[in-house]
Amino acid sequence: MTVADTPLRKPSVTAWLFNQPYLMLSLMALFWAGNIVLGRYVAGHVPPFTLTFCRWAGTFLVLAPFAWPHLRRDWPVMRRHLPLLLMLALTGIGLNNALSYWGLQHTQALNALLIQSSGPLFVALWSLILFRVKLTWAQTIGIAVSLFGVLVIILRGNLAALASIELNAGDLMFAGALCIFGLYSALMPKRPKTNPLSLMAFTTGCGALMLLPLVMFEASRGETLTADTLTISTLVFVVLFPSTLAYLFFNRSIELIGPNRAAPFFHLVPVFGSVMAIVLLGEKPEMFHLVGYVLVLAGIFTASRRGSARPRS
Repeated sequence: MTVADTPLRKPSVTAWLFNQPYLMLSLMALFWAGNIVLGRYVAGHVPPFTLTFCRWAGTFLVLAPFAWPHLRRDWPVMRRHLPLLLMLALTGIGLNNALSYWGLQHTQALNALLIQSSGPLFVALWSLILFRVKLTWAQTIGIAVSLFGVLVIILRGNLAALASIELNAGDLMFAGALCIFGLYSALMPKRPKTNPLSLMAFTTGCGALMLLPLVMFEASRGETLTADTLTISTLVFVVLFPSTLAYLFFNRSIELIGPNRAAPFFHLVPVFGSVMAIVLLGEKPEMFHLVGYVLVLAGIFTASRRGSARPRS
């Protein structure tokens, strides 16, 4: 049998998925929407900093057996970029998640979903400040259109209701968490070229260690985990979906299409959040849901078109 006669091996489902950035980003948004809804639901039952630590320590333990061979091979490269990797662990894993869960203790899911919509703006701002990368006109228009669609959904078609939304300390903390995650997103294209599992295992492990002082602070105040069904179910969900899978999908998508084209998918988070409210909480779908979904999808399509922004000369 000649080489030409050798049948081609079909790529695995995992290999195919890891080359579909828009599908991965959509799943990421779905998982993060569930994380916000669940984070608000367990507020007062699960301490926020302890939840964050368990989330990332658990993710590290899930990844470690698969990542260890890649970590050993990639370590010489990673060691040369240690300051950047530690910054990614701090911004993308430790600090932003701790602030998010803390903010959800003091605000409503509605406010958090609305603030989540500002995510692409923070990514664009950090990309401009650090690397002088401007948004293209398509990205600017797309972000604006999808943001307007998010407002239509969250404000139930009554944009005048925006003036009645009151921000509190929890809202400011959640916005601060998004600002920090925007820095992580902007820095991701500068990471060393390693296996995705190496990067995830290193950043989740270091991020969990960075959270230990906050966990000890909570424990000193008597805030500890209660080992019941709700707590265990929450930990299993946050470890597997918004952590392990969502971050692998997000990191790989940035590698494929860049942060500014990936960021508009943040706007799918409140879209999925509203769908969850309809399906899980029995809310009645209205015409403004359809209008908002169409606007969000149109904005994402526009912003994600090829032709990424270039550094300013």
